[in-house]
Amino acid sequence: MSQAAPAITRSPDEVVRQTPVSQAPNGVCYASAGEIAVNSFDLERMVAAVPTRIATALARKAYYFVPLTVSHGDETLIADRYDVALSDNAICHKNVPLGDSQCVFISTRLMDDKFSVAFEFFINVGHALVDHAGVSAEFADLAWSQVEAGVRGETSLDAFESRKLATANGPDAERFKNEYLEATFSDTISIYLLSLYLDFDYWDLRERDYPLLTPSALAERLRMVAELFPPNTGFEFAILYKRRG
Repeated sequence: MSQAAPAITRSPDEVVRQTPVSQAPNGVCYASAGEIAVNSFDLERMVAAVPTRIATALARKAYYFVPLTVSHGDETLIADRYDVALSDNAICHKNVPLGDSQCVFISTRLMDDKFSVAFEFFINVGHALVDHAGVSAEFADLAWSQVEAGVRGETSLDAFESRKLATANGPDAERFKNEYLEATFSDTISIYLLSLYLDFDYWDLRERDYPLLTPSALAERLRMVAELFPPNTGFEFAILYKRRG
């Protein structure tokens, strides 16, 4: 019985040299290589969902949507399709510095659908914005006031853990507070971007390791982020508390 040939793997440098990059109207640079899990229309709209005010922080980045990004110690390889033999060493994404730019390789075949691929991309965008511009003072005041009011839950495990440490009155409380605010700001940005791209139920984001932030508290954070980074033309931000039957 014949067996399928193993996936072809290339170095990140090879992928960059051989793959043409597109630039979306908002300025975000991106490309796809191999048998990815998202069609070209969905990928184009996903990238276009990033508001222009956020896209300015991504000037030195290019996002490569690939089947699998495989890590072997210090070596990173990009597979041209899904291969079960490579999946154990595959990672969700890898940031690879090339020259004075950074290429972000996102493994689309490790995820089930465009929701998961988009969220992985938007999480990367959220972190990149915070690394570039820091945390909005207005957002920091809002998020910390919610903590002081005892609002339940959080937006990620990182936010949940750093919040506990920031409120424990230990010697490093201020450092953990800063880490908490960075995590919550990037989390809220990524959820906001996901809401521009897809209509989804908030509970789709639930995790077993921590309780989700109270919906009303998240809505406050999302509205502030929407004011800071208005949607591009063709995209709309809306919060629905109850779906119509």
